[in-house]
Amino acid sequence: MFAAENGLKGDPRLKGISDSITVVPHFPKPGIMFQDITTLVSNPKAFKDTIDIFVDRYRDMDISVVAGVEARGFMFAPTIALAIGAKFIPLRKPGKLPGEVISEAYELEYGKDRLEMHVGAVQRGERALVIDDLVATGGTLSAATRLLERVGAEVVECACVIGLPEVKGRCRLGGKPLYMLVEPRQ
Repeated sequence: MFAAENGLKGDPRLKGISDSITVVPHFPKPGIMFQDITTLVSNPKAFKDTIDIFVDRYRDMDISVVAGVEARGFMFAPTIALAIGAKFIPLRKPGKLPGEVISEAYELEYGKDRLEMHVGAVQRGERALVIDDLVATGGTLSAATRLLERVGAEVVECACVIGLPEVKGRCRLGGKPLYMLVEPRQ
């Protein structure tokens, strides 16, 4: 669901967040309208509003783990974790974490990839939130959810700053709710 459908309709913060995202046409390949969030995180008000909306939503849900998906999920997840009193766990691409890891493969439009997490980073029964910058198909978030659930975590919700409207109705991530702040800019 989009934030505007969940009590934030008309909230000027959502417009400020959306307006602060830069669209880069034809990047990284022709036909792609890349949603560049670096302009959002470099805008202190829009960045704070983004974090505040997520924190307001999750502060009373007894979440103990905020898992951020590499790489842009790392820009939001640690700050949210700190604000709600949870630990931050990075979900990384293969070969980026030292030591023993567990991994989960997933399909992309153009191939396959994997997410990895340190063994022992999350304990059975912990309540987890998964954060990324954008959801298009849900493949990465689904892999993140499966990875956390394999170690016994309860994934409460997945959340993204940007969500494609067509994902809303069909992407429940194996029954997990999806919370999105804004639609992509054109």
